[in-house]
Amino acid sequence: MSSVAPPAQQGLPPGLATLPPGAPSGATGNAPFAMLGENLLAAGVINADQLQEALARQSDMGLKLGETLIELGFVTEEEIFPFVGRRLNVPTVRLRDGIVDPRAVHLIPQEKAEKLAALALFKVRDVLCVAMAEPQNLQHVDELERVTNLRIRAVIAHRSSIERMIQRCYEEGFHVDTVTADMDEAAVEISDDAVKVDLQFGGAADDSSPIINLVNYLIMQSLRQGASDIHIEPGRRHTIVRLRVDGQLREVLRPRRDLHPAIISRIKVIARMDIAEHRLPQDGRVHVVVEGREVDLRVSMLPTVLGEKAVIRVLDRRRLTFDLDKLGFPDDILGPFKQLLAKPYGLLLATGPTGSGKTTTLYSAIELIKSVHRNIVTVEEPVEYQLELVNQVAVDEATSLTFASALRSILRQDPDVIMVGEIRDAETANVAVQAALTGHLVLSTLHTNDSAGAITRLVDMGVAPYKVAAALVGVVAQRLVRNVCPECKTTYYPPSALLDVIHYTGDHRRSFTRGEGCAECHDTGCQGRMGIYELLCCNHEMRRLIVEDVSLGKIRDLLKAQGTRSLFDEAIRLAENGQTSLEEAMRVAFVE
Repeated sequence: MSSVAPPAQQGLPPGLATLPPGAPSGATGNAPFAMLGENLLAAGVINADQLQEALARQSDMGLKLGETLIELGFVTEEEIFPFVGRRLNVPTVRLRDGIVDPRAVHLIPQEKAEKLAALALFKVRDVLCVAMAEPQNLQHVDELERVTNLRIRAVIAHRSSIERMIQRCYEEGFHVDTVTADMDEAAVEISDDAVKVDLQFGGAADDSSPIINLVNYLIMQSLRQGASDIHIEPGRRHTIVRLRVDGQLREVLRPRRDLHPAIISRIKVIARMDIAEHRLPQDGRVHVVVEGREVDLRVSMLPTVLGEKAVIRVLDRRRLTFDLDKLGFPDDILGPFKQLLAKPYGLLLATGPTGSGKTTTLYSAIELIKSVHRNIVTVEEPVEYQLELVNQVAVDEATSLTFASALRSILRQDPDVIMVGEIRDAETANVAVQAALTGHLVLSTLHTNDSAGAITRLVDMGVAPYKVAAALVGVVAQRLVRNVCPECKTTYYPPSALLDVIHYTGDHRRSFTRGEGCAECHDTGCQGRMGIYELLCCNHEMRRLIVEDVSLGKIRDLLKAQGTRSLFDEAIRLAENGQTSLEEAMRVAFVE
C-alpha cells in the first residue's frame, strides 16, 4: 500500500507547493485535518452565507465541498487548493503546459488516466509524480503503481483541470506546445540589422507567439547540444526537426504539419529573406545573442514538393579554436605541416568532404602565420568567421564577384598570403596555381577523398602537370571521427571476419572500445569529435612522378613507400588507443 510523502520530502519543482506566499495561518487553519469549510471561513476566503449555500447545494450537484465552492464561483482554484492540500497533507499544483513532461504522460494509458482522473507530470528515476483529483484514494494510487511499475507521488489538482489537460496531453503535437510554453522570447535576441517582425501563420503575432518560442527553442537547443546545423523539413503529416551533432543527424521534434508555414516564415523574417517567395531557393544570415553568447546563423531555404526546407548553419565562435596545436594533429604530422606554412610561396591544399573541418584548419593556419608584417587576403563564400589582421572578401555571384575574378584583383593588392575558400573550377585552379608560382603562399580547399586525389583533381581541371609539380608544396587530407562516450564506454572483441575485411594486421584477439549508449550521448555511444589527418609533402620524387605519370595509384604507392600513414591507418590507430570505435573508423575513413 502506498503512502504519500509530506511536501518537504517531495523534491518538487517550482509550481508545486502546499501554501502560496502570504497564505493565512490562523489557529483553525493550521489544524491539518480540520474541516475544509472551517478553514476557509476562518481565513476569510468565504463568508458564512456562502458556506451554507454550498453545503445546501453540494448533494444536488454531486460534488465535494471544494468543487461546489468553485462551481458556484465563490472561490478560485488558486484560493482553495492550498487549504485542500494542507488538509490532505498533499502538495497542490496548478496545471499548465510547462509543468508536464510529454515523455511521462503516456506512462499512464489514456483510458486509465480518464477513469482515475490522474495525469502523469514527470518522472524522476523510479518515482512518477501524478496530478490526481483524489490523491487520498489509496486504491487509485495502488492501481497506478501497478500500471506504471513505478512509485507514485501524488499531488492534487482540480478535476476539471485534469480532464482538460488529459485531452490536450494525449493529442498529437503536445510535445511541441509543452517545450515552448515557458520559453522567453528575450532569451534569443536578434541583432538590430535584422527586421524584427513576428509572424504566425503568415500574419502578425504577439510576443507570446508559440512559433517565435519554438524557433528560439531550436536555436537554444542547437547551442546546448553543440549542433552544427538545424534541419527543418516538411513531411506529409509532421514537420521533422533534426540537429546535426558530431556529424550525425538527430531528430528532436515533430511539430504538427500545419505549423510548418509559420515556422518557415519566422525564419525568413529574422534572416531578411523574401517571405512571399516560395518557389526559388534563398539564402540569408542573421546575428543573434543566445543566453549571452553571440552566434551567427547562416540560413538556406530550398523548395521541395511538400514545402520549403530550411537548414540553419550554427556558427558559434566560442566552440571553435583556431589553434593548430589543439586540432588533434599527431606530432609527426604537425611539425611538417608547420614547415610547409613557413614557406614563402607555393600552393597548400586541405581536402575532405563537406563538414570535415577544412576551413577550421585553414583559419588555424592563418592565425599561426599572420602578423603586422604580412598582407593576408582571403576570398570565401561566405565569410564564416572574421579574423583580425586579415582582409576577407566574400564572393557574390550576383555582382559577378567570383573566386577567379576576386583572386585576380587580390593579386594586384600586393598580398603575401592568399586563402581561396574553395577551388571549384578550372579558371580558379589556374589562377591559384599561377599565384603560387609568382611568389605567393596560397591556401585553399578541394573536395577529394585523400591527399593523392588532390593532385589528379587539379590535372583533371586542366592545370598542366608540370605547373602542379612546380606550385604544389603539400596537401593535408582530413576527416572527423566521433569519440567514444566516456559515460558508457565498454570493451568488446570484434569478429575475425570483420578484421579480415578491413585487412587489419594487428592481433585479432585484442579488444576494442565502443559506447553502449546512454542519456549523456543520446544513445549514440559517441560524444565529441577529433580529427584524423594524412599529409602529403611534395618532395623531388613526388614532383618527378607528377610530371612523368600522374596516376592516382602510383601516387598512393609512393606515399606508402615513404611511410605516410593513410586516413584509415590514423583512424585504426585511434581505435586501438580506445579513443574511437572500430565501426566509426570504418564509417569515416575511405577503404578500397
